[in-house]
Amino acid sequence: MKLSQYKFGLSLDLVAKHPAPNRDESRLLVLHKKTGKIEHKVFKDILSYFSMGDAMIFNNTRVFPARLYGNKEKTGAQIEIFLLRELNREQRLWDVLVDPARKIRIGNKLYFGDDDLVAEVIDNTTSRGRTLRFLFDGNHDKFKKLLYRLGETPLPKFLRREVLPEDAERYQTIYAKHEGAVAAPFAGLHFSRELMKRLEIKGINMAEVTLHLGLGSFRTIDVEDLTKHKMDSEQVEVDEHAARVVNTAKLAKKNICAIGTTVFRALETNVTTLGTINPYNGWTNKFIFPPYDINVPNCLVTNFHLPQSTLLMMASAFTGFDLIMDTYQKAIKEKYRFGVYGDAMLVLNK
Repeated sequence: MKLSQYKFGLSLDLVAKHPAPNRDESRLLVLHKKTGKIEHKVFKDILSYFSMGDAMIFNNTRVFPARLYGNKEKTGAQIEIFLLRELNREQRLWDVLVDPARKIRIGNKLYFGDDDLVAEVIDNTTSRGRTLRFLFDGNHDKFKKLLYRLGETPLPKFLRREVLPEDAERYQTIYAKHEGAVAAPFAGLHFSRELMKRLEIKGINMAEVTLHLGLGSFRTIDVEDLTKHKMDSEQVEVDEHAARVVNTAKLAKKNICAIGTTVFRALETNVTTLGTINPYNGWTNKFIFPPYDINVPNCLVTNFHLPQSTLLMMASAFTGFDLIMDTYQKAIKEKYRFGVYGDAMLVLNK
């Protein structure tokens, strides 16, 4: 597949800047993969497509306030810091992105808040990447509390708006548990507590995996040949319960629904020759795009993604390229909302 094949016209008016008033009342396009049939629903109608014994797998990663604004020593120039991951707890070392990067060199000190926190640049990792050592005398809990007080919800830049107080809650799934993501798993944002309870009452078996989204899923692809694109490694955990829920549904020939492309990746990372999965705790840089033989899930919930994004490519690996591009054109005509706060699509393979 080629990068240029994933280019399509999308009006900025269709990129949702704000979430729907209620999580489970965004729109839902239901795509029947085998026939190409499309239905237009409300997200909470998803309940009617599943029955007792089916499995839904969710990504329980939790987003942290990863964007900081500070000033460079001496010049006072404003600097944006995007926290990627903590490298060393005791030494307060963090892997970050900086903007504008050209102004930040090894040895520079950066000041945050009213000089509440200071960081020193100790290494260059990539063209925009740096390693920072935060200078803080208190214990780790106090340090993290300060860091997060100064930080901002890391909304994608393509929303082109200021972060609002409501984003701290809405840019987070209701089942988020394990902190480590710098981006929310989009598909999970549509689930409300009421909908989750109704799924449970209906006998849907639910399990959680953890995949901490980094910025790799949102970086611009700079190669035409997708086989040459390298995804950043992201931490993933599939525990014994999740493996058991998936494998039980697989053996019973029930639906296994991946709630988002992150879950799709997590489930496909450690597959046995029988098409079942093993518990796994490690890292994955798996990049899924067509043609791809799906091993585990047979249905997928996913948002409508932006042109030439890796998220669109992974969704197209599930549906098939031609079908998803045709479906997207129909979604555009129906004015479905795209992006993180956009509407959802349920792809059924049975």
